[in-house]
Amino acid sequence: MKTPLPMPRIRSALAYDVVGRNVLRVQRRRDERAMARHVPGPDSPMNPPPRSLAHVKELMSANYLKARYAPGVHKVAWVTSGAPVEVLQALGFVLIYPENHAALCGARKMGAELCQAAEDEGYSKDLCSYVRTDLGSITTGKTPVGKLPPPDLLVCCTNICQTVKYWYEILADHFDVPLVVVDTPFLYDHAHDHQVDYVRRQLEEELVPAAERVAGHLLTDKALRATTVQAQEASRLWCEILDRSQHRPAPMTAFDGFLLMGPIVAMRGQPETTAYYRKVLAELDERIGAGVGAIKDERHRVLWDNLPVWYRISRLSKSLATLGVNVVASNYTYAWAELADMFDPADPMVSAARTYLHPILNQSTGHKLASMRRMIDDFDLDGVILHSDRSCKPYSLGQIDERDRIVGEAGVPAMLLEADHNDARVWTDEQTAGRIEAFVEMMEAAS
Repeated sequence: MKTPLPMPRIRSALAYDVVGRNVLRVQRRRDERAMARHVPGPDSPMNPPPRSLAHVKELMSANYLKARYAPGVHKVAWVTSGAPVEVLQALGFVLIYPENHAALCGARKMGAELCQAAEDEGYSKDLCSYVRTDLGSITTGKTPVGKLPPPDLLVCCTNICQTVKYWYEILADHFDVPLVVVDTPFLYDHAHDHQVDYVRRQLEEELVPAAERVAGHLLTDKALRATTVQAQEASRLWCEILDRSQHRPAPMTAFDGFLLMGPIVAMRGQPETTAYYRKVLAELDERIGAGVGAIKDERHRVLWDNLPVWYRISRLSKSLATLGVNVVASNYTYAWAELADMFDPADPMVSAARTYLHPILNQSTGHKLASMRRMIDDFDLDGVILHSDRSCKPYSLGQIDERDRIVGEAGVPAMLLEADHNDARVWTDEQTAGRIEAFVEMMEAAS
């Protein structure tokens, strides 16, 4: 007599494997057909967007659906965006990225409401709006993904900011689950051997044992190498995708990139991500071959510095395109691309230690400025928009000096755009429109 399947496994198999995946696949095909039929009118500044945007919606929705029905079937880890997740992927965890979820809330126009809910609980308005959005979602239970599963493990890496450490301590207290903090020394120049060894020891002596205890089984070298191979390949493909916008006209906007980046952040190390990015790259090559740009009249090519304004992505992209501006590159999206060559499947622990020391926010403002100057040359840019993000202080640090040096040394116009990545209460359409128009006039005068 066969042992009956536990109820959570049955529920997960029906809701995710049988019904959910097929419904999402049908929706994606419907969206692709609608995108293929839709031809922007003569007054629209945009060309049809990449079909891949419909597919990324399916991928990310499926990932959240799997997580929703994971309790009792898979262990769940909540992790920061810069965490060394290859270990967790290899152990079979389902991963939730609170930052990614908060960005989705922002894009769905829920950010301000959830930030206010967190503030009503006593959290400061000066906190990162990702933190406030996440804590507001926990407080109210509101989320665009139906339901988030509680974590069995929390993994926080300080390579993006120190705020995440205190954020995850709050989560650990709320959910009463283990928390692993991976401390990454700040890089003022390059990673020294003792710094790499310091991080490696944390991974081997703290992260792996804690994750194995929660998972209930041991990490194997084979599984870790396999996830590292997938993470490296996806990162390389993502870099190629972003580099395609060096072509003129660029086949996509950086705003498209903000949406397409979901899998490299939240599904890094999974074969589905690698396969998806191969399709994205092939589609962009088709667009380049056909001479199809993201916007109809690409007169000015611009770099975006810092996080996107999630609640204004579509409107901002169209308003800029109306002025002949295509934001073709962003150092934010490159954060998951420029480190691809640091992965080494032959020595995954050391390579993880080195890789996760090098995110852009764990390096100096001088490094960021040098990166922007390289991108100005590589993408043949006419200007730079520096998003002065009210609640992401580490990314906004030094932007006034960076703007002045870009203008004085690189010789291209640069502007500060004051906003917040997730809290729409600090956004003003009229003021932003006026500043962008003045910026475009500067680029036209310089050309």
